Amino acid sequence: MDYFERKLDDKRRLTIPTELRNELASGVVVTRGFGKYLHLYPQTVWDREVEPALQGSILDERVADLNVKFRRGKTSAALDQKQGRVTIEQHLLDYAGIDRELVAIRAGAYWRIMAPSVAE
Repeated sequence: MDYFERKLDDKRRLTIPTELRNELASGVVVTRGFGKYLHLYPQTVWDREVEPALQGSILDERVADLNVKFRRGKTSAALDQKQGRVTIEQHLLDYAGIDRELVAIRAGAYWRIMAPSVAE
């Protein structure tokens, strides 16, 4: 599965499709994206690929900029095992311009979460 559409519930919870729940069983990390969308990473991908990429010289401006981009507003959460839901913080939804409806598109090892109008 490389694409899905969902509506958030009243508590800002995103229900993950059944087919993807094993992939996200380690937990999820949600961050701002490169543009006006969000990134949703499996915790294992964040730990194995993103976190090491954010390491480097404290004097390297590129590394510092990436840290600011991906750590600002970053949230980590366990997937609700009963119903496969994860809560997305309001400040992240505001950043991405997501009200209730969203589109999720796989971008390699992570997902881009965006408002339907951005996905067009």
